[in-house]
Amino acid sequence: MSGTVDIDLINLFFFSVLLVIPVIVLYSWNLLDLGYNAIGSVIRMTVQLLLVGLYLKYLFELNNLWLNLAWLLVMVTVANFSILRGSGLAVMRLFWVTQFSLMLSIISVCLLFLLILVKPVPFMDARYLIPVGGMLLGNVLQGNIRALETFYSQVRANEPRYLSDLLLGATVAEATQPYFRKAVRSSLTPILGSMATLGIVSLPGMMTGQILGGALPLTAAKYQIAIMMAIFLSMICAIGLNLRLSLRVAFDQGGLLKQAIYTRQAE
Repeated sequence: MSGTVDIDLINLFFFSVLLVIPVIVLYSWNLLDLGYNAIGSVIRMTVQLLLVGLYLKYLFELNNLWLNLAWLLVMVTVANFSILRGSGLAVMRLFWVTQFSLMLSIISVCLLFLLILVKPVPFMDARYLIPVGGMLLGNVLQGNIRALETFYSQVRANEPRYLSDLLLGATVAEATQPYFRKAVRSSLTPILGSMATLGIVSLPGMMTGQILGGALPLTAAKYQIAIMMAIFLSMICAIGLNLRLSLRVAFDQGGLLKQAIYTRQAE
């Protein structure tokens, strides 16, 4: 099978002009602010991806172990900032908790993915480590935003019940258990629904990319199965660690929730 057909930058520009259509539609719906946001997001995405594409070309050529790990650390750190900001929590209060949780979950699952399934030579080959790490982080990011936002908004919304459980002798972990379960359920439901319909409702991105790159469909399917398992594993590990470890930072010794962990006021 032949390799991937390259896309000419001029043709890519002409294709991007089609985005005028949704902007016009948004304007007709009196949602021009969303149109401006969409244009800004597309421009930012384009610049970032083109620069990363150029950078990864040299990263893959050098294929240095420490450089690969350093880039993975940069990816984790950027994702960490996005998680905390997206969930409305103070970055400086929870940064090291969530950074540790993400690093442990992503790096561990990446290493297991390479060790058990791919077995590249060299072992930490950038062509496998960076794309796999990126796919895991992209999904873990959304799941953790949803989990942290749901958990802490539920604790604040149900503070009387939470304090009542504390007065009855419950620990912080025991008193927050209902909100923990709700947060985990809300963050995992989308990926479970997606996993249950892959291949029938949609052809997933990794599988499509490999087929376009010339891989056999069955080989691409096996990679997609493996990456979805890895995503689910890393997501549940990161969510569990983030929620449990953050309790030490978010609550004082008396079990009271610190309002300083929030970046926005309760509505």
